[in-house]
Amino acid sequence: MLNWPNLVSQFFNGLALGAVLALISSGLTIIYGTLGVLNLAHGAMFMLGGYAGYVVWAATGSFLLAVLGGSIFVGVVGLFIELVVIRRFYGRPPEDQILVTFGIGIVIVELVRLAFGSLSVTVPTPPILSGVMHLGFLFYPTYRIAVLVIAVLALGVLYIILYRTRLGLIVRAGIEDSGMVSILGINVYRVFLLVFGIGAMAAGFAGIIHAPVVAPTPDVGATILVETFVVVVIGGIGSFPGAVLGGLISGEILSLTSAIDPAYSEVMLFVVMTLVLMLRPEGLLGVRGRA
Repeated sequence: MLNWPNLVSQFFNGLALGAVLALISSGLTIIYGTLGVLNLAHGAMFMLGGYAGYVVWAATGSFLLAVLGGSIFVGVVGLFIELVVIRRFYGRPPEDQILVTFGIGIVIVELVRLAFGSLSVTVPTPPILSGVMHLGFLFYPTYRIAVLVIAVLALGVLYIILYRTRLGLIVRAGIEDSGMVSILGINVYRVFLLVFGIGAMAAGFAGIIHAPVVAPTPDVGATILVETFVVVVIGGIGSFPGAVLGGLISGEILSLTSAIDPAYSEVMLFVVMTLVLMLRPEGLLGVRGRA
């Protein structure tokens, strides 16, 4: 039954989900915007983050260490993949890049399935963040509020990196014209390595903080990858603010539509994406140079 408390609760659910989607999408969009590589392994990185966090939590019992250790692990995996595989495909046709990243995603998923099986793993909510919070007009799970806050803080860190550091300046210049950046004498391959690692770490971090909300399974990355691509299309390819805006819009669409009929939540998401492509093909805050 749809009533005012349920609607407000779904609105907060949409904010939390949207912030997580924005965090994942920001990694995907800066990778594509800077490197020109459509990373189909990005969903697998999200899934890998959840499992890496689970391993660290099982070994230490600390959720904080799980977040730190899992994020670093996925970041290192991203660096390794860029250095060993992706770097050899920068000059290749886009379809080759799509196929190789798709293959990498399958390998990661099957390795996780080999190690943990096909069943989900459980990452418990930190005791300090368990229970519910009284917001004055409804009771709401404390951890979901924490997820929203954590994701916003992480997006703030990414914003500082992209807009307040020399690396961010180079990344944004590379989104506009990577050839010119190379001509200026900047080691673009070193920048590409860091960008891919940061993008992978963002996805892994999102996977860990989302694990207590939805238990990770080996196949969870496939669903999140589709939603992430929709976010990037709505917000605009290569645009960090677009990823944030697209994530929040997509989260609210999925959540509010689910309150009415869950079967149509993803349908509505694709309807909105189609309208954006028809009316503004580069996305709401898209970068025309890369789109």
